[in-house]
Amino acid sequence: MTSTLEQYFKISERGSTVGREVRGGVVTFLTMAYIIVLNPVILAGVADKDGNFLGGGSTPGSGFATIAVCTALVAGLLTILMGVVANFPLALATGLGLNAFVAFSVASQMTWADAMGLVVLEGIIILLLVLTGFRKAVFDAVPRQLKTAIAVGIGLFITIIGFVDAGFVRTTGNAAPPLGLGIGGSLSGWPVLVFSVGLLLMIALHARGVPGAILIGIVATTALAGIVQALTDTPASGGDPTSKGWNLNVPSWPDSLVQKPDFSLLGEFSLFGSFERVGVVTAALLVFTLLLADFFDTMGTMTAIGAEADLNDADGSPEGAQRILVVDSIAAMAGGAAGVSSNTSYIESASGVGDGARTGLASVVTGVLFLLSTFFAPLVEHIPSEAAVPALVLVGFLMMSQVKGIDWDDVEIAIPAFLTIALMPFTYSITAGIGAGFIAYVVIKVVKGRIAAIHPLMWVIGVLFVIYFAIDPISRWIS
Repeated sequence: MTSTLEQYFKISERGSTVGREVRGGVVTFLTMAYIIVLNPVILAGVADKDGNFLGGGSTPGSGFATIAVCTALVAGLLTILMGVVANFPLALATGLGLNAFVAFSVASQMTWADAMGLVVLEGIIILLLVLTGFRKAVFDAVPRQLKTAIAVGIGLFITIIGFVDAGFVRTTGNAAPPLGLGIGGSLSGWPVLVFSVGLLLMIALHARGVPGAILIGIVATTALAGIVQALTDTPASGGDPTSKGWNLNVPSWPDSLVQKPDFSLLGEFSLFGSFERVGVVTAALLVFTLLLADFFDTMGTMTAIGAEADLNDADGSPEGAQRILVVDSIAAMAGGAAGVSSNTSYIESASGVGDGARTGLASVVTGVLFLLSTFFAPLVEHIPSEAAVPALVLVGFLMMSQVKGIDWDDVEIAIPAFLTIALMPFTYSITAGIGAGFIAYVVIKVVKGRIAAIHPLMWVIGVLFVIYFAIDPISRWIS
């Protein structure tokens, strides 16, 4: 059995072991497991145009359990597919940002089934772009140092996600500064203490070169969170930025470990219902917006993961990039067909890579754990985000180290790289960072008189990103 795994996944060839792959897969799952809770939090509380809630029911949150289970199911199946087909340590799940767009900008204009139909259409289009080679050609047209900037920017992006999700950094409610340390400039509350101890523990273990530092840190911090909760009875924050409570879920032992999964959302989509509901032009613009965000998010994510795992070639492209993109495109369709929004590649996979994962076996392990979580959702839901997100901060540091690969003395690449890196965390959007960097790259080449050095596809990408950034006024002008 071990020999078969070695040969199929090229484990030894990539300098790894079965144990490291299993451990890395577990770490990635623990870092991503929050999506099982967070996706229903976003989708279950929003009514569609007709006043209905996703998953059934007439009240906010009524479909929470069904959405959670289907989220885990699709994530599990597609992550396993990524591991087996692409042999790449990359996990997939419902895309944050994409799900919010579907909930607040799409479903508000039509039924939930119509909205999910648009997601399926977006997935079909993006798969065709992959199969024709266009998506890979675009990826190859991007300069290597811009790809490096994407990886660095994502490192900062996941770092701020970790700090914000833990309550270590919060919105101030003021125009300046918009963010600050804790509440009123100081740290307070037991959950922030748990996060801080967990982060310091992971840093210490990593500095000592302890194998499995991230996994050990997550497990130990989860145990600490449980002890703290038993002693303090701290409530959940409820989304209040001034609360000293737990961010997403309160650590506790669930009443039951196993529950029967409800897959009733599967197949709840209408492929062309949106065109009848809002018109062809509006529906097409919504598909375009979904398409562009999904298209470049995955490019950035797989580049960053490949760089961290040392699986990129001399041009900065991950090994098996075409297969990665095919699976990712199928994931978009699968997420819509299952009624849980578009699934996409997750940068949190970097936590598993940071703990040693180098092959698709890690993805298989992560996928299996997602599938198991459809039965053990009560247990998974009780891992507090404060115990998992310290891993994002540590991995952010690891990814930031790639910044030395950018020539900061060359203004033609340095300014686009800077904008790419800076705007990802500042806008909370990978796509915004990539778009700004690409547009700046084209503009600087033009003003420097180096038009011939611009790859033709970079012109196409630049124009598409201009449309992307101006999609709202364009939509209003057309309608």
